[in-house]
Amino acid sequence: MNASPPRPRRFRFAARQRPRFQGQSFNRLIPNILTLLGLCAGLLAMRFALEGRWEVAAGLIITAGAIDGLDGRLARLLKATSRFGAEFDSLADFLSFGVAPAMILYLWTMHDYRGLGFVPCVMFAVCMSLRLARFNAALDAGPMPLPGPPPKPAYAQSFFTGVPAPAGALLAMFPLFASLAFEGWGWFGLASAVRYPAFVGILLILVALALVSTLPTWSFKNFKVRREYILPLLLSVGAFAALLVSEPWAALAAAGLIYCAMLPFSFRSYLRLKREAESLIQPIGSHPPAEPEA
Repeated sequence: MNASPPRPRRFRFAARQRPRFQGQSFNRLIPNILTLLGLCAGLLAMRFALEGRWEVAAGLIITAGAIDGLDGRLARLLKATSRFGAEFDSLADFLSFGVAPAMILYLWTMHDYRGLGFVPCVMFAVCMSLRLARFNAALDAGPMPLPGPPPKPAYAQSFFTGVPAPAGALLAMFPLFASLAFEGWGWFGLASAVRYPAFVGILLILVALALVSTLPTWSFKNFKVRREYILPLLLSVGAFAALLVSEPWAALAAAGLIYCAMLPFSFRSYLRLKREAESLIQPIGSHPPAEPEA
């Protein structure tokens, strides 16, 4: 019998496996990238202050504040919050809103008082670091909380303790914003008045104390606007946006004044919510009065 010819071998190629890399997705890195950009804005602000370019330096501080308002909300939206991001954000805030404004104001006017003018600048930066450290101490690290103040009650969740870092930088830079606005209008006398080192130093000390105070300030995270106030609020925001485009320094100075005017209303709102919450609490062991028998 003739042997049948051998069958050709069939080769099967194994499916190519796509290599998997260990790491995080790019979306979870976006908040940290924004924080890094804010840190770079603060560093560039100090560099332009050394060159005497005050408009650019002030604009970079405002840019860092806008970035700081976005990175945290974006991290919560992308579910990319982490302890590293919180610590990195605090370090960036300390430089952009604590060190950079103090250095800009010292080079702008406070150096005229030599060592005495340096004291308010140092006090402002130190209080900014204490304010950020207090904020970090209230965060949870996993299942065990860090040593620090107790958790806030429900009625206080919509309030910061003390003036937040970006708002503190805005208030501290008010003399620079106002001076640039007055110079643009030709009001050189007022520009020199708000640039006076004594005025700037007193303002720095007041803002520094507000940073480390226990004053409750609105956080605007869970802030609700009544229906009848929605249209006036939208019109006000539109008017402020138009002013910001046409007269940016005057708009920024006005924003600082508006924020200061809001502080008493924030404190009054906190006290009202506290009284309402305390009125709902019954002492332990107390019972409602019994109804009289018929």
